[in-house]
Amino acid sequence: MPVREGLLRTVYRPFRRRTKPGSVPGTIQHDPTLPPTVCDIVAFGSDGIEERREATLNDIQELSDRFAVCWVNVVGLGTADMIKKIGEFHKIHPLALEDVVNTHQQAKVEEYEGQLFIVVRMAKLEPRLWTEQVSLLVGKKFVVTFQEQAGDCFDTVRQRIRKGTGRIRSRGSDYLAYMLIDAVLDDYFPVLERYGVDLDALEERLLSGQSHNVIPETHRLRSEILQLRRTIWPHRDAVNVLIRDEHPLIQTDTKTYLRDCYDHIAQLSDVADTYRDLGAGLRELQFSLDSQRTNEVMKVLTVIATIFMPLGFIAGVYGMNFDPDTSPWNMPELEWAYGYPFAITLMLGIAISLLMFFRHKGWLGNSNS
Repeated sequence: MPVREGLLRTVYRPFRRRTKPGSVPGTIQHDPTLPPTVCDIVAFGSDGIEERREATLNDIQELSDRFAVCWVNVVGLGTADMIKKIGEFHKIHPLALEDVVNTHQQAKVEEYEGQLFIVVRMAKLEPRLWTEQVSLLVGKKFVVTFQEQAGDCFDTVRQRIRKGTGRIRSRGSDYLAYMLIDAVLDDYFPVLERYGVDLDALEERLLSGQSHNVIPETHRLRSEILQLRRTIWPHRDAVNVLIRDEHPLIQTDTKTYLRDCYDHIAQLSDVADTYRDLGAGLRELQFSLDSQRTNEVMKVLTVIATIFMPLGFIAGVYGMNFDPDTSPWNMPELEWAYGYPFAITLMLGIAISLLMFFRHKGWLGNSNS
């Protein structure tokens, strides 16, 4: 099973705060490289639903007056004026808007004058890992979500609103906020599953002897999993704040569902820890296999060197240039008719004896002892 090459390169976006040091708190400094701001609305209640694409402030006002809950989904943070107007319409605190456009925030929950500001991070593999900040402003009759760019995991929520399944149309804005948070958290599970597939593929490559370039790939996968875990963990504290603290916007029944989100975060953290340990185990396995292969090579080379040591000694003795005519003690075996066959037989016998001895000791092949 091949490992997805794209996953082995992590996108580490540098920390960049848009507002300059010393700026007035609440200053909105947008990123001009982001897509222009587009506003979509899904307004609903127990008696119906209405959606509008590329809506205006007048559309927001009209639908907010007619329906019990108005979900305003703001896509793209490239138009500062539009973001300011939406913030002024919903009376969003300037500090919350500042955090909306500074997209390096971790998951958190803050309270502003009867509103809740919630930040979650959405994981994406396209094909490389990166996370996108999603900011939620929860009011009495509205939820405003801010996304950096188009594409999200909220289609299941939209479908449930359109079809009227479950309790979402009969509940308030707090339940809609729970559904959006739950959709973001649930989207982490397939991401982690794909990492599990990649780790299994790396293990298969290691055990099959295809260890080329496995160490860098294992290290990169483990780094991405660590990055993912660091993104998941702050959600635990954020959801815990929603469950623990009393707030008029969060109903008691909704807190029951939020506890399920808390359990999901714990599961995600456990899976990420498991995959991180698997990555470390694969790295240790690679080192062990490399060490084993090196030992096997060294053993073969040692056996060859050990066999050729006595053979080299015999050949060296026979290669000495002592004249037997000068003295009868100067290598008399050179004048023996069977001297050469004797030397060859002696060297062959020593080599065979050493091979049998090594095999008997288990140093070469299986031991018979």
